[in-house]
Amino acid sequence: DAGEAALLAAAKAEPGTDGVDLVAQVSTPEPYLLEAADPAAPLVVAYDFGIKRTILRHLSRRFRVEVVPAGTTAADVLARDPAGVFLSNGPGDPVMVPYAVEAVGGLLGNVPVFGICLGHQVLGRALGAETVKLPFGHHGANHPVRDLRTGKVEITSQNHNFAVPADALAGVASVTHVNLNDGVCEGMGVIGE
Repeated sequence: DAGEAALLAAAKAEPGTDGVDLVAQVSTPEPYLLEAADPAAPLVVAYDFGIKRTILRHLSRRFRVEVVPAGTTAADVLARDPAGVFLSNGPGDPVMVPYAVEAVGGLLGNVPVFGICLGHQVLGRALGAETVKLPFGHHGANHPVRDLRTGKVEITSQNHNFAVPADALAGVASVTHVNLNDGVCEGMGVIGE
């Protein structure tokens, strides 16, 4: 069938996303502020690597949140005098956002930094860890994660293709949570914190 052949040819011609900075395609072009219910709430700066609105809604319940483009420098963030910096989720390979890794490296030791998904991977890279592409990715609900401090197993929802190997953080951060399916790092804390 000609239609099926055309679809197969189009699928084979698709270049994929390897080597592409997907974050640059989805990040906000300009900073914007979300006010908290309490105008005296502390400020958290959120890097937009492809942030979800639900995350912003939850953060803004406790904090004033200024969302900044993915390419914002550490100096620009520190000039805002935040109480903390959030590194958001987002698409793609953390290797393709070296500018974010550099910025986070400039934040470490100056302000508390926390992240999820791609933000977690960028934080790992800023600490000197490598990241790996998972053979099957973590997608959907029901991913068991063990909190190594308490031994408690938590069931999580995940959607990422890259991860920080647990052994990649030796000497720079402590692994606090591991994925029970493949052993990769799901949480970390900087040594000395």
